[in-house]
Amino acid sequence: MHVDPTRVEARLQRFIRERLEPAVHRASSPLKVEHWSVPDEPVPFATAVAQGFTPTAPGWRWGAAWSTTWFRLTGEVPAGWDPDLVEITCDLGFTADRPGFQVEGLAHRTDGTVIKAVSPRSHHIPLPDETGRVVVYVEGAANPDVAGEYTFAPTGLGDRATAGGAPLYSLGEIALVLRDRVAWELLQDVRLLAGLARELPDDAPRRARVLRALERMLDLVDPDDVAGSAAAAREVLAPVLAAPANASSHRVVAVGHAHIDSAWLWPVRETVRKVTRTFANALDLMEEHPEFVFAASSAQQYAWLKEHRPELFERVRAGVHGGRFVPVGGMWVESDTNMPGGEAMIRQFTAGKRFFLEEFGVETEEVWLPDSFGYSAALPQIVAGAGNRWFLTQKMSWNQVNPLPHHTFWWEGIDGTRVFTHLPPADTYGSQLTPDELLHAERNFRDAGDATVSLVPFGWGDGGGGPTREMLAAADRSRDVEGLPRVEIGTPRRFFAEAEAEYPDAPVWSGEMYLELHRGTYTSQARTKRGNRRSEHLLHEAELWATTAAVRVGATYPHERLRRTWERVLLLQFHDILPGSSIAWVHREAERDYAAIADELTSIIDESLAALVGRGDSTLAADATTGAITERPDAARTVRPEASVNVSALEDGGYELANDRIRAVVDRRGRIVSLVDAATGREAVAPGGAVNRLVLHRDTPTEWDAWDIDAHYRRSAVPLDGDEPDVFEVTTEENGSVEVAITRSFARSRVVQRITLAPGASALDLAFDFDWHEQQKLLKLYVDLDVHADEVLAETQFGYVKRATHENTSWEAARYEFCAHRWAYIGEPGYGVAVANDSTYGHDATRMPRTGGGRTTTLGLSLLRAPRFPDPHADQGSHTMRVSISPRASVRDAVDAGRRLNLPRRSVTGGRIVEPLFTVESDSVVAETVKLADDGSGDVILRLYESLGGRGTAVVAPRFEVADAERTDLLERPTGVRIDTSTEAPLELRPFEIVTLRYRRKG
Repeated sequence: MHVDPTRVEARLQRFIRERLEPAVHRASSPLKVEHWSVPDEPVPFATAVAQGFTPTAPGWRWGAAWSTTWFRLTGEVPAGWDPDLVEITCDLGFTADRPGFQVEGLAHRTDGTVIKAVSPRSHHIPLPDETGRVVVYVEGAANPDVAGEYTFAPTGLGDRATAGGAPLYSLGEIALVLRDRVAWELLQDVRLLAGLARELPDDAPRRARVLRALERMLDLVDPDDVAGSAAAAREVLAPVLAAPANASSHRVVAVGHAHIDSAWLWPVRETVRKVTRTFANALDLMEEHPEFVFAASSAQQYAWLKEHRPELFERVRAGVHGGRFVPVGGMWVESDTNMPGGEAMIRQFTAGKRFFLEEFGVETEEVWLPDSFGYSAALPQIVAGAGNRWFLTQKMSWNQVNPLPHHTFWWEGIDGTRVFTHLPPADTYGSQLTPDELLHAERNFRDAGDATVSLVPFGWGDGGGGPTREMLAAADRSRDVEGLPRVEIGTPRRFFAEAEAEYPDAPVWSGEMYLELHRGTYTSQARTKRGNRRSEHLLHEAELWATTAAVRVGATYPHERLRRTWERVLLLQFHDILPGSSIAWVHREAERDYAAIADELTSIIDESLAALVGRGDSTLAADATTGAITERPDAARTVRPEASVNVSALEDGGYELANDRIRAVVDRRGRIVSLVDAATGREAVAPGGAVNRLVLHRDTPTEWDAWDIDAHYRRSAVPLDGDEPDVFEVTTEENGSVEVAITRSFARSRVVQRITLAPGASALDLAFDFDWHEQQKLLKLYVDLDVHADEVLAETQFGYVKRATHENTSWEAARYEFCAHRWAYIGEPGYGVAVANDSTYGHDATRMPRTGGGRTTTLGLSLLRAPRFPDPHADQGSHTMRVSISPRASVRDAVDAGRRLNLPRRSVTGGRIVEPLFTVESDSVVAETVKLADDGSGDVILRLYESLGGRGTAVVAPRFEVADAERTDLLERPTGVRIDTSTEAPLELRPFEIVTLRYRRKG
């Protein structure tokens, strides 16, 4: 007899909706509900339960955006109900289609201990005790759905000041319910088989057998007594569920997980509560399901739990020791990896791994970064140097044009280090373990000819409740069933060990994993990015000077202050904060945090420098690039004639600035149309171009406003230097520098550009003060260079990557916007130009042919954007940015220019010159970090790296008494390699290698 799949599907869905789902609860008994609305920010349990609660009717409208309401639920379990089948259903007004993006709740016993969370897909609460008397307190968080259906329309919901006070939710059913376990099990059987039937080919015999079984089940179930006929219905389905998977079926290791953005469409304070709710749910599941394991990343999130919910943290600790609650990632947060500086990227791992080691005794070996927006080519070396073996990402499945060719592979970094890497072919980090997801993983797996296993993380993320009992039921039923991959619940470690063992000769992906999406994240929220850059360099200075003060004069090293400050900076590097893709609340808070960070670090620096130089009235210079304090001449001192800057007015209304090294021409429109190196006479500026062109582009991404810059922005360009500026001023400073100040109004904004040439300087400095009030515009600075370059070098952590100036392949064309740190270098054999910046990350590089041959290479720096979602006021207001341009520069000159611009010398008054703790003699090796060891031993740590991409040698000489020295890993643990400090034998480094040295002081 023929089975009509369409009719069976329609009949089945109605049966599930109208008969089976209602049968899961045999009976219900309403609970008494009372509420107390918190007037401001969330309060602790003890504060809430001491308040007066108001009786609350079903359907009550409640919850202004970001508000909190506590509910008290009371009642008695009806006589005759089996306590093992009784639970509370608590619907706070959920809409099932948006878990994690709406109201959430956390249930407590009367003593304040947590029971579990309630969310759209998991709103049951176990009975708080066995007395039959029910008293439960539920903290309801009225979080708004800022994203809606991702229409990307501007909204005031992302800022409490503009979110409004209208209630968002209506209370649903809050009652005691008596579960029917057999009906629930039947529902899980039906869901799995119905999903399988949808995925199997139309002519597959297996599909026909599954549909026939479902149809017989429908015929058998009595619609008037579903509970009474459910057991017999399960027997009908049992044979098709018992049919084993094919021997060649793909294997899936399913890992319980809940990706929780540490901030995004909610503030950090709400993430703290999302973590509590999610971890509570995972622990509750573990009590009922001994096979369940849950993997959670981000040491910061565990630290929040320890601080705010210590009793729950102890339950997590017990779960970790039992092997079922699994810390992964080994990072402080799941950070962005494109923009953090090298040392900050290291600290993400060292801070995270130390937390897990100290709190749980666990050495995490798998890096867990499913959702970051691309992955730096420097990352493999950092990952391995921190003691990690494996790497997991999911985001690369979002590539718009070019999919990565493999799902399991060795990822090779710029220094040659490789790390075993997996990209789950399920294309999700929040699976529900449905047949369509599992079969997609099997069909999509690009390494199926050589490998047999993949990983799938399952669970609702971002406060959606994490894994559910329904997902565990799906996993259990998919363990060995014909037509599906074999599914086993396991840990990431188990997966990686199996995958690496069976596929040791996996293919290699070399270089960065560039995400062909979300390119605007290098530019959005410029103040957040400037705060990050400034904080990283202040931390460098604070550690350097505090270490020098500790070694030279015995000052106390501020371990705890530096640790806390690093943790704040690392949190702000989370992949939706630093990229500028969060709501207004998050970025306003970040700006306040960066100001506080700057105050704290400046205080540490000032205290350390004061201790070092002592009393006196000499003006000294503290140079954080060398670690030395030297004499500094008076700023007003007469400049030597050969080092002075000459300024000449030109006939066209412009000016020529010249010192003994470079000559620049600024025309009457404020454009730098000539930049000549005095030693060779070589012109850096392309004919007809300028090196300070400001251009305004239309910036209207197809979607993902704050995230994306779409390539079509290039087709709309308004130059801002078409007319003479509003103000054109030339001044000579006390130190002999000449400054050209150009003020220009455009659209609704204004810019003051200052072009400065200092005596003896080999670079021309540009400073921009913007009063920015555009909407959906992108402001670019273009540097047009008379350089024949097929590629641009762009700084990344501890090195650089090469960026093509052409679009020969789809891969190169997709990288039309890229990330660079402090410098970019545009060179041809024998000549190059370095462009450094103090706060910008987004860049592009293009080339244009010239009449008569040759080409112009243009470097673009993305300065400002004005997206309208999720923060409709993003980037509005004042901004200051600095850029320097160095003609006839080497790559090492570019490295040094980036450091000098971001680590300016400090003036300090005192009586002592101070030698650096180390001297490093090398053409390519850079001393990146000087600090005291994290273990409090007083040992001095020196971190160096080879900066030019070639074999490097360095003579490293400590300038203090040393007992012995050794190489360590990034966590400052010995590697067994001793360093001879009695000679000045050169240290050998491979290209871009990071080396960490530990010096034990005498005494």
